[in-house]
Amino acid sequence: MTRWLPYPLVSLALCLLWLLLNQSLDAASILLGAFLGIVVPLLVRNLQPLGYPRLRAPLTFIRLIGMAGVEIVRSCSNVSRIILFSDYGKVNSQFIRIPLTITDPYGLAMLSCLINMTPGTVWVEILDEGYQLSLHVFDLHDEQWWIDTIKTRYEQPLIEIFETEAARGDPA
Repeated sequence: MTRWLPYPLVSLALCLLWLLLNQSLDAASILLGAFLGIVVPLLVRNLQPLGYPRLRAPLTFIRLIGMAGVEIVRSCSNVSRIILFSDYGKVNSQFIRIPLTITDPYGLAMLSCLINMTPGTVWVEILDEGYQLSLHVFDLHDEQWWIDTIKTRYEQPLIEIFETEAARGDPA
């Protein structure tokens, strides 16, 4: 990591992506890909004031992404079925509050992405009182199930992935 190449892996990935999208290895494509790989990270480095996130448990991350993918497909099927075949008067759309223990900004951002990518749920805000997540659920049947699901399937793996033992309060 140098002053002119703050994120070398990102630069390499951008260059390779440019070459793949152009399906060409001529000199102009290589030069433009290298230029983009150098310039784009320089332009966006100030957008990450906390530095580059560290994944502390990559296998947990892979398991979380796989589980979230399955959940997204399942939820998409359920929401589609409700929209296409159910009476809208029977849909129980509600806001619920979920207490959070995760404090890492990258973990919270990832939790927000996972929740908002899942059809039928929308992250509304983090409420100041008691550090709670306000969540909108399209068709709510069991509020406790949602709380348990967010806490165990998403929040616990994200705490393991992003937060240090000192941030969690675990003894070192």
